[in-house]
Amino acid sequence: MKLSAEGRNVVITGGSQGLGFATAKCYVEAGANVAILARRAQPLAEASSTLSQLRGGKIVALPCDVSSIADLQRAHAEVVAAFGPIDILINNAGKSEVGAFEAVADEVWQADFDLKLFAAVRLTRLVWPGMKARRWGRVINVLNTYAKAPIGGSAPTSVTRAAGLALTKVLAAEGAPHNILVNALLVGSIESEQIRRRHAANRPTQPYEDYIREFAANIPLKRIGKAEEFGGTALFLGSDAAGYITGAAINVDGGMCPVV
Repeated sequence: MKLSAEGRNVVITGGSQGLGFATAKCYVEAGANVAILARRAQPLAEASSTLSQLRGGKIVALPCDVSSIADLQRAHAEVVAAFGPIDILINNAGKSEVGAFEAVADEVWQADFDLKLFAAVRLTRLVWPGMKARRWGRVINVLNTYAKAPIGGSAPTSVTRAAGLALTKVLAAEGAPHNILVNALLVGSIESEQIRRRHAANRPTQPYEDYIREFAANIPLKRIGKAEEFGGTALFLGSDAAGYITGAAINVDGGMCPVV
């Protein structure tokens, strides 16, 4: 079965690299018009150039700090001006901010909530009325498996991700009568810029391949995931093939999370 997003207008936050970029690529190739939002201009320009070479929908790349209300409002207006109403929103922006509870300062907590939770709340609030009016919409919140199975030393990200999971359930219940489907994808170990940065910070002298091999040792599938595998799952949830799925929290983690 070939998945299609033909003619759909899609917004992906954190879309210039990693999982966001892989998801954007899948949607463009499926025929969607895709707007990628990210803070850094250079990766955004590179991503836009690559995506523009694909056969598929139109591309818009917008600098945007999703923790800024003004930036979100501006970006939303620019996407609507370029494409029309937004059909599919993928709240992907975020990073894995972790530490021992006592070491996490108030400003770190606040920044994490602004980046991961309130950005999703605010951007979803902007697209929601149009989705209701058209009786069609998809919202995908990208979280991680700590949302279901937090561990010590995983604050604040486990807390903000758990809040994102609760947001997903609230929106799914409210959106269902209007044919707005809201789901979450919970990321495990998938090769991305974050893993490369973690390698550089923690094991700079260890060959990257060895680091990845160690990383994968405790994963049932014995490998870390590929970004395009995540992107394909996100495309499925945005397609008509997933028309009876809402309020779900799907682990994309090779079987590692102990909670289904």
